[in-house]
Amino acid sequence: MKNSSMNTHMGNISIDKDVIAQYAGTVAMECFGIVGMAGFNVKDGIVKLLKKENFTRGISVGLKKDKLTLEFHVIIAYGVNIRALSNNLIDSVKYKVEEFTGIEVEKINIFVEGVRVID
Repeated sequence: MKNSSMNTHMGNISIDKDVIAQYAGTVAMECFGIVGMAGFNVKDGIVKLLKKENFTRGISVGLKKDKLTLEFHVIIAYGVNIRALSNNLIDSVKYKVEEFTGIEVEKINIFVEGVRVID
């Protein structure tokens, strides 16, 4: 299923998963300590920092029983507390994505793929 859809009293609403991923990526980038989304090349085993227009490759959106599951592959700033960053990311993304889509976020998984030193 590529889209999430809801039935309302006025008709059907369909939201593409890429739209949800793009929005979630934008919200994640607002969190302190997130450098960017990570793209992983399975063939070479190389992780690279994705540009803003490619955020959706670092975020996976799943929909099951009208609940969202989000997976973030992120690169974080050196020296940032990973637990604090993760809690901040989960709280921000859960709240804003639920407000944006009207769909409950059941689970958010965060995979730290790399650390970068920020000047």
